[in-house]
Amino acid sequence: MAGRLAEVPGVVGVMLGGSRARGDHRPESDWDLGVYYRGGLDLAAMGELAGPGVEVAGPGGWGPWVDGGAWLRVDGVAVDWILRDLDRVERVWSECAEGRYEVGVQPGHPLGFWSPCYAGEVALGRVLADPGGELTDLRRRAGQYPEALRQALVAGAWEAEFLVEGAVKGAARADVLYVALCLSRAVGVLVQAMYAEDRRWCLNEKGALAVAEALPSAPPGFGPRVRGLLAAPGRSSEELVAVVDGARALVAEVRAVLGRRAG
Repeated sequence: MAGRLAEVPGVVGVMLGGSRARGDHRPESDWDLGVYYRGGLDLAAMGELAGPGVEVAGPGGWGPWVDGGAWLRVDGVAVDWILRDLDRVERVWSECAEGRYEVGVQPGHPLGFWSPCYAGEVALGRVLADPGGELTDLRRRAGQYPEALRQALVAGAWEAEFLVEGAVKGAARADVLYVALCLSRAVGVLVQAMYAEDRRWCLNEKGALAVAEALPSAPPGFGPRVRGLLAAPGRSSEELVAVVDGARALVAEVRAVLGRRAG
């Protein structure tokens, strides 16, 4: 399939991503194929390859960061085509190498789409079809985690403290939605910083906590404490204030650990 996709006008190459590429998949795991393209993409040819009844979403069809693609069933197995604009991926990689990143809104990513994901997908993926060698070259370059990006993401942990302080006011008003959102994002920011400190690519929120709690920068009980905070933050102002106090302490501990390791 990857070889046939690579023949579609506009497609530069195809990579296997997700758990299948990392080798930690389960029997029911999807097959994620990153379809890297440049310029005009022949969607009609992709539609013919996908077969009848399969809709192929063009660039931008699924949102600003996950360009588009298609969902297929092959012999009862889910196969996802995920479009990636190679020129944009290259730009993001250059920004990561310089310690710059952004977080965008993207359906399916409740904590936002962190731009280093583009580079991480290449670094952790497996090249399946690459006629011009461009994906192979980019994967080689992305194989070493940029020190500037590590420093930037670790420094970005300040936002977790800012969010928790904002949650204090929401807790006093018993604003459950606001508090829950603040706490979730604060944990997400911490996890990104913890991954970066260990020079790991964090591709999305799925399974990120389970990995983060085993990282060297995780303070004692990090995982159970996060689950306790997010599982039931409470309804009354008293309950919410107590949970936010626990979150404030946890954020301070993680930032202290990150600071010591940086020093």
